[in-house]
Amino acid sequence: MKISNQLTGIINFITLVLSLPIIGVGIWLATKHNTDCVRFLQWPVIIIGVFILVVSIAGFVGSCFRVAWLLWLYLLVMFLLIVLLLAFTVFAFIVTNKGAGHALAGKGYKEYRLGDYSTWLQRRVENSNNWDKIQSCLSDAKFCSHLSKYSTISSFDAADLSPVQSGCCKPPTACGYTFQNATMWVSAVSPYADPDCNTWSNDQHQLCFSCNSCRAGVLYNIKHDWRKVAAVNIVALILLIVIYSVGCAAFRNARREGYYSDNYGKGYF
Repeated sequence: MKISNQLTGIINFITLVLSLPIIGVGIWLATKHNTDCVRFLQWPVIIIGVFILVVSIAGFVGSCFRVAWLLWLYLLVMFLLIVLLLAFTVFAFIVTNKGAGHALAGKGYKEYRLGDYSTWLQRRVENSNNWDKIQSCLSDAKFCSHLSKYSTISSFDAADLSPVQSGCCKPPTACGYTFQNATMWVSAVSPYADPDCNTWSNDQHQLCFSCNSCRAGVLYNIKHDWRKVAAVNIVALILLIVIYSVGCAAFRNARREGYYSDNYGKGYF
């Protein structure tokens, strides 16, 4: 067997084995958890796992048994995957080129504004279906309860809050609310200084989860994570291109062997 066929077979056998725990995680999420937060994750995980499984089977069988049409299908999918991954990487860099926190005098944390981000990202979190799922995640995780360690206003002001904590767990500083504890604020001095002033709620299941500042904090995390993913995608693209090149060599071997076999069967050799 040609080296290119062996390499393609080994690579696809490894990805085939790796796809099984991915599918298993998706099934576990579907059967053991029933919150909106987890349901939001289960189907993408299952779909990705099944996709990797099917593509790996096509590549493994096609390379090891010299099935030319399976290798052709495998290479087609790989080519489309490379194009899509390249497009997503470029898109991720474009839509995450704006957005940063605003420093506040005397505060250890920053505040975040929805209008600082790209229009495309803003529309994603303004969509009620998307945001309801995110709110469910924040509520299910009791995300803001971690701030209980800040028992005084001085300790809270000095806190290095994450973007989501700053945007979702407290009202905007401009509103002038009086600190009771980290997630309990009363008597806004300037209730019209920011639209989020009237959105804030002391209900521990609501807080500022419906605020634009919360959406902005989530977008900051998304922007940060997408930048990481885009960097990893560049490495993945290089690997996929190498694998695709090896697969092309295996495909040529399969076609050449099929050609000689057909001719030999017809008595040309």
